[in-house]
Amino acid sequence: MNEQSKYRLRSRRIRNALLASALTVGVVGATGAGALFSDTQVALAQPVEAPVAAPADFTSVVETVKPAVVSVQVKTKMEAVADRVTPNLPEGFGNLPDDHPMQEFFRRFGMPNGPGQDDNGRQPFQPRRGMAQGSGFFISEDGYLVTNAHVVEDASEVTVAVDDGRELKAEVIGTDERTDLALLKVEGNGFRYIPFAQDEPKVGQWVLAVGNPFGLGGSVTAGIISAEGRDIGAGPYDNFLQIDAPVNRGNSGGPTVNVRGEVVGVNTAIFSPSGGNVGIAFAIPAKNVQEIVGDLREDGTVTRGWLGVQIQPVTEDIAASLGVQNTEGAIVSDAQPESPAAKAGIQAGDIITKVDNTPVKDPKELSATISRMDPDQRVTITVVREGTEQPIEVTLGNLNDLDRTQQASAQPEKAPEQAQTGSLDGLGLTVGPNENGDGVVVTGVADESPASETGLSAGDVIVAVGGQAVRNVGDVEAGVKAAQDQGRGAVLLKVQGENGTRFIGVPFQRS
Repeated sequence: MNEQSKYRLRSRRIRNALLASALTVGVVGATGAGALFSDTQVALAQPVEAPVAAPADFTSVVETVKPAVVSVQVKTKMEAVADRVTPNLPEGFGNLPDDHPMQEFFRRFGMPNGPGQDDNGRQPFQPRRGMAQGSGFFISEDGYLVTNAHVVEDASEVTVAVDDGRELKAEVIGTDERTDLALLKVEGNGFRYIPFAQDEPKVGQWVLAVGNPFGLGGSVTAGIISAEGRDIGAGPYDNFLQIDAPVNRGNSGGPTVNVRGEVVGVNTAIFSPSGGNVGIAFAIPAKNVQEIVGDLREDGTVTRGWLGVQIQPVTEDIAASLGVQNTEGAIVSDAQPESPAAKAGIQAGDIITKVDNTPVKDPKELSATISRMDPDQRVTITVVREGTEQPIEVTLGNLNDLDRTQQASAQPEKAPEQAQTGSLDGLGLTVGPNENGDGVVVTGVADESPASETGLSAGDVIVAVGGQAVRNVGDVEAGVKAAQDQGRGAVLLKVQGENGTRFIGVPFQRS
């Protein structure tokens, strides 16, 4: 055997030995000798535990929930427009035979050969009924249904088309525009209904959206829960589930169900640049729906507690300007006159951190917490004022009784005109006198300055600096200097503008 042959034989033996070793390690590892693997490898090898495994298909779920989902058809009265007319029709359309199929169309919609047309073949626009469509679902066997408030808005007549082909007249028991929910009722018993899920949904779980997209009743789509706790700017109580099951116009009010056939949400909004599905839809969580529907079923309205404050998040700049260590809570930008908060002594600039000793994370959580409480309930609101935490006892009002015409703030008395103007170079601001009241007007904001990054703009009125009211430019300059002398990283401005009263923490420029 030559040297080359010996080399090949030796290489083959080494390779076979390595393969045998690898096989041995694999067998031992599979039989439980975990010491041969790192902790990371063992962790990756563990199966992911799921409460309910996804089915091979969703047939059984669909068969369970589909009979409880309805198409909601709404008639609304349209306003008459006296000077609106139909355009002239093409030549020849005014001389159709009496038995032509289009004659019935013309008679019904007031076009040529219909009553009341003028010499030019034009018909004044007549009052007519508009039609809207959405989805809904039964929540009890005695005929209660849930849909969106916007589906039945301005309804003069509501009909629901059941899965078995029947069309039933429905009564609107109550609506809640703040959460976009409505409760309907049809006469009868023995309806198939869908129970609400009692377990909190989790991101990644399979869900089905059932409804009436584009009028195509009984449609079912599948996806997962993509996110939770979404705030889409729809209202003060936003807390949506985001799902990627295809949802389109007409799905509004239909259920989002889990693989157990339980309602986890009510489809209510889509995000779409084109108007069609792009895989981002939003559903009201079942827990919220149950609370609202319970109130609507009781007396047709939703009763909420009312504190009477305008609030905003505590940004890092606001925290720095006040000398607080974190951004938890909600800062009061205004306590409405004669509100429960104002009567109890809550002031602009207070940071609300707790309600009945329960921490408040942000303004959204504070709004939701107060809304779930009863009017006339006595609560303890903990605020941080000038760095000191203090409890304030408040008796809540009733949000439903709030007269919105009394919410407007009284106009401040006109202050003497000040000729002085000034430039706050450290903030990137120029200010001048406010001819319409107290405070100073922002006359300019430098590009890429600290002020521009906070959203301040020309026309905003600065009414307080560092918690102290200001009447002129000198007061503003003094307030800014005081914040600097105290070693603050920012100065707190109270500002009035198009979006109401708000606090802004403007950081000082760093050299």
